[in-house]
Amino acid sequence: MQKEVILLKLGEVALKGLNRRAFEDVLLKTIRRRLQGAGQFTVTSLQSTVYVEPKDDTADMDLAEERCSKVFGVVGYTRAGAAEKDLQKVCEKAAEYLKDTLEGVSTFKVECKRSDKKFPYKSPEICNEVGGYLLEHFPHLSVDVHHPGVTVWVEIREACAYVHADSKPGAGGIPVGTGGKAAVLISGGLDSPVAAWCMAKRGVELTAIHFASPPYTSELAHEKVVRLLRKVSEYAGRIKMITVNFTKLQEAIRDHCQEDLNTVILRRFMLRAAEQIAKAEDCAALITGESLGQVASQTIQAIACTDAVAAMPVFRPLIGSDKAEIVKLAYQIDTYDISIEPYEDCCTIFTPKHPRTRPILHFVEQAEKAIDGEALLKESLEQVETLYITPYDYAGGKELK
Repeated sequence: MQKEVILLKLGEVALKGLNRRAFEDVLLKTIRRRLQGAGQFTVTSLQSTVYVEPKDDTADMDLAEERCSKVFGVVGYTRAGAAEKDLQKVCEKAAEYLKDTLEGVSTFKVECKRSDKKFPYKSPEICNEVGGYLLEHFPHLSVDVHHPGVTVWVEIREACAYVHADSKPGAGGIPVGTGGKAAVLISGGLDSPVAAWCMAKRGVELTAIHFASPPYTSELAHEKVVRLLRKVSEYAGRIKMITVNFTKLQEAIRDHCQEDLNTVILRRFMLRAAEQIAKAEDCAALITGESLGQVASQTIQAIACTDAVAAMPVFRPLIGSDKAEIVKLAYQIDTYDISIEPYEDCCTIFTPKHPRTRPILHFVEQAEKAIDGEALLKESLEQVETLYITPYDYAGGKELK
């Protein structure tokens, strides 16, 4: 019996009906894949809990815990000490395993989950025995059932008993791959990486499409996007990144189209390009990081003009979010510091001084006729680069730098 395990609590997955097993299978495969390089583990699921058990002492439990914390589908996680299903052994394990935690607080309480109904003691009896034992061995402690410094959990499961402190919040959501595939238009800003993360949280497998305009955008700007996607991939898994060269098309729009409509025209061509790529990649939707009213191209009228060229759904998970909420999420997923690095991206070059905030579709379509957009778009789509992004070097278990 292992001395320590990681317990992962299921969230929405546990509420699924007849297809719950399919969700769990995807989740378990994801966890096993993320644990590569952290050691050898057995990963099993029982009663809305996933058990991550190291096969030997060489397993890196800290690394395993960190990776499991970023798996969508896990609502909470904790490390737990395992004990024989003997009440005295459980008491001893609680005192031993939680010693450092208990010495750092002044109050506690004990909660029990008794999944194995054959265990001879009921939950209140287990709580009383464990609580009494801890009071005897940690005389500075007192019981506070309303606002304890720590809650000691005892779980009586089929194979053995587990003791642990309060669970930490997991990534939530549902397993990546259970929500279909979609292509996210990714820039180097704050919004699009957060939008990608939000949709991955809903089980969407991501393909990333990035538009570059060399020499106006640099290789450093491209590398910035790679690093952003690597942060997202810690949650979303492997992401295929497709970079499209948009230089000639952007220059044509700048030189020949009505200036105040340049931004919305550019967005329309980006959406056209993204949809063609998405179809080729078997994606069923597009994702953007737009927030209503944030900039000129994100008014209701501008978004309507942009969406007019797309046949597939365009998801905007941040549409009702303000900047403070987006920044908070960027900090949470560790993309903020990268996003604010001052490199030009495709969306910020050639920005008109006074962009039209309420464009009318008919006039936008007329303005587009000033360029041979179809030919330029075809040429752009013939100049794509593909990169596969993962957060870890699974062979060596190290994070990619």
